[in-house]
Amino acid sequence: MHLRITHETLYDYTPAVETAQHVAYLQPVDTPYQALLSHRLDVSPAPAQLTQTDDTYGNRRVFFSLQTPHTQLRVVAISEVRTRVPEAVDSHISWEALREQFRYHADAAWSAAAEFSFASARAPRHEDFAAYARPSFGPGVSALAGARDLMRRIHTDFTYETASTEVNTPPLEALAQRKGVCQDFAHIMLGCLRSMGLAARYVSGYLLTQPAPGQPRLVGSDASHAWVSIFLPDLPRAQAGQGWYDLDPTNDRHGWGTPGEDYVTVATGRDYADVSPIRGVIHGGGQHTLAVAVTVEPIAEEL
Repeated sequence: MHLRITHETLYDYTPAVETAQHVAYLQPVDTPYQALLSHRLDVSPAPAQLTQTDDTYGNRRVFFSLQTPHTQLRVVAISEVRTRVPEAVDSHISWEALREQFRYHADAAWSAAAEFSFASARAPRHEDFAAYARPSFGPGVSALAGARDLMRRIHTDFTYETASTEVNTPPLEALAQRKGVCQDFAHIMLGCLRSMGLAARYVSGYLLTQPAPGQPRLVGSDASHAWVSIFLPDLPRAQAGQGWYDLDPTNDRHGWGTPGEDYVTVATGRDYADVSPIRGVIHGGGQHTLAVAVTVEPIAEEL
């Protein structure tokens, strides 16, 4: 599937911001199921400095600084990717055996995935998460089967409600109220998996949505999306970095390396704080408003 993503972010400041430093995670990554065809980032006003680097998890990030007063910041990222359907795979390692692999042993080999079994600021380990997760992880259940069941339970038990949480709502609060948005559901699932001793990471990206029958596709009506990925060492080519299995509790979708060809992966991290689309530090600008418009659209292939 050939997809184009336009992600526009607009900040308005009152009074003017004097100087600012920002970092953006807006460029989709290359994966076995996704090829980045093109990417362009436009920043207005023009930044005094702009540099690109890869972070420790292999995500492409852009640092830019503004050194003159401005009352508005506009950032537009336009990307094209080609995605494909994930291969059907299975994993049989039990969740108990996998948990044991991530426990500390003095002579154990280092595992890059082990970091994602630890608590993070937005996805802590907690008994409330473990209590919710346990019905999915009975004795001898495979880690993959348990994770799929947990995903389906979150999808069924929780209500998607846009105004019910904010970006900084603690996941334990969202767990208690049984409602939230995709970011909340991803953090809840991360907290559950990590509280069971398993390694899971946060995935930021996009999902192609379909307009109602007979209705046109609306520009700017989409949004960023979030889901999770669990590490399973017995997946094919796991030692080559392909041991991650993606699960989307918001939509009850899952697959090896991606939940589906209509998903676009931008970045992975411990939680949202690692990969938020834009964050930064400003000097001045006491009040600000934020507007975000995202469009994900299929591109017809030429015959």
